[in-house]
Amino acid sequence: MKKKLQLTSLLGLSLLVMTACSTSEVSADSADFWSNLVYFFAETIRFLSFDVSIGLGIILFTVLIRTILLPVFQTQMVASRKMQEAQPLIKELRERYPGRDMESRTKLDQETRKLFKELGIKQSASFWPLLIQMPILLALFQALSNVDFLKTGHFLWFNLGGADTTFVLPILAALFTFLSSWLSNKALPEKNGAMTGMMYGMPVIIFFFAISAPSGVALYWAVSNAYQVFQTYLLNNPFKIIEEREADVKAKKDLEAKKRKALKKAQKKKK
Repeated sequence: MKKKLQLTSLLGLSLLVMTACSTSEVSADSADFWSNLVYFFAETIRFLSFDVSIGLGIILFTVLIRTILLPVFQTQMVASRKMQEAQPLIKELRERYPGRDMESRTKLDQETRKLFKELGIKQSASFWPLLIQMPILLALFQALSNVDFLKTGHFLWFNLGGADTTFVLPILAALFTFLSSWLSNKALPEKNGAMTGMMYGMPVIIFFFAISAPSGVALYWAVSNAYQVFQTYLLNNPFKIIEEREADVKAKKDLEAKKRKALKKAQKKKK
């Protein structure tokens, strides 16, 4: 959990410092690998715009990237759900080994690792989408900032190479970021302050980043998180998860009630 919080913080920090990145022009003549990647993104966006709108190209580019990365993000969602389900068991282990001495901490770590193995939990599965998104966002930011034919692109009333002074895209980016986190956390068996802080803190970071970032980047972030909301609702619907969990609890209670009833009948027959 701490590692995930650190990576999320790193993502937020990366978003905030992007404006300090290289401002040199990127073109087809650029020689280094990173500039070639940035220009490839720009050409892909121009191709997907179909000579209609660069904004359309960014939207289709975002959907394409998210669809390609869907297995990675779905793996993250499954891993997060398993981790959520394991929280009560992790809490029991911490209560069993509350000591701060080296022996207790080592035993807790061993038992936690054993639990993760039994439940098929791989913590690294939650990190990859964050790590993958950072270079994509950075490359897109530089493409919109440093490639001539994207800096002059427009979508509706937005100048995609400049900041959105109407705050519409920053608000949408923050809103969909919040909805994505809210849906992901909705089915948590137990809430904690760290997750709640991330749920409310990350949208704020995204909002302030999107205010100063090119509108095209804010558009990418809004569409990407809207896609995430759709993906979560479709493939990891928290309301269905809660319903299944409640049904499982009810089934266990009914089974216990039947056992008690059967035991009472057996005791009466003996009498």
